[in-house]
Amino acid sequence: MNRALLPLTPLYAAAATVKDLAYERGWARAERLRCPVVSVGNLSVGGSGKTPLTIRLAELLRDRGTVVDVLSRGYGRRSDATAKVAPNGSAEVFGDEPLLIARAGIPVFVGESRYEAGLLAEREAARVHLLDDGFQHRQLARDVDIVVLHRSDFADHLLPAGRLRENFHALCRAHFAALRAEDSDLEAELRRRGCDCPIWWVCRTVEVPEERRVLAFCAIARPEEFFAELRRQGRDVVEACAWRDHHAYTAGDIAKLTALAQRHGAEALLTTEKDWVRLRPEQRQQLEATAPLRTAKLTARLVDEASVMEALLARLGAATLMRK
Repeated sequence: MNRALLPLTPLYAAAATVKDLAYERGWARAERLRCPVVSVGNLSVGGSGKTPLTIRLAELLRDRGTVVDVLSRGYGRRSDATAKVAPNGSAEVFGDEPLLIARAGIPVFVGESRYEAGLLAEREAARVHLLDDGFQHRQLARDVDIVVLHRSDFADHLLPAGRLRENFHALCRAHFAALRAEDSDLEAELRRRGCDCPIWWVCRTVEVPEERRVLAFCAIARPEEFFAELRRQGRDVVEACAWRDHHAYTAGDIAKLTALAQRHGAEALLTTEKDWVRLRPEQRQQLEATAPLRTAKLTARLVDEASVMEALLARLGAATLMRK
């Protein structure tokens, strides 16, 4: 928390309240797509696990015969065009998280306007849209709101002093909350704060390559979790390098990593899949010339996925009936 910015927190809270009132009282109107929209969002800025959960929900819906896509702003990309993400494209054009989702075999559409991205998707087929990072994106109407929570959210403060975009009372808009399975002790506190929606428990798995002596690097919201998981799985992290989330790697960054890998005699350079897609091909080649470049694969599963899908599809069915 940045205590120096605490005096500005009430101003941020007031602006967020006015925004909510505008939509709740009809002063502002959300645009509605023809097909159902399921928002996967959070309360805080980055790092709660939305992307792996979004991928898993898309897989589960697809396994049940539902045509599904993901709508995303494409944070950090250098283009403002509304487009379908090409899996072999670049993070500069599409954004790192949309590209990662697309490489998992899920259609992704990016745009400054998620409504326009949805219209582009619907020209291809009628489908369920998963709205990436959509809880605060009130401009697009949604039928289901899923909020992914991180343990640190419970002790955090509102922006700009902390990382919370909204306080916990905003969960009154949520239909489902998602928490990590290892954080089951937080259920009572969540209920105490007034959240009475069903909770989905998420099991996360990190597949780490076999090399033991590694130089680890990443540019994600919570780098300490990545490094701690590598050490927990028995990797000797000879150096841990972190940059801010969505950082675009520079020639200087690559030179630093190669020099460190050589100095420590690293068996491999190890990063996240999200970082791998952000590296340009020539940067990957430069790193590979020093030591093998490996990625740790993060996947998510839900406890009792059959019940989760039953609840989600029931909510979607009820929303579809209300539209008619």
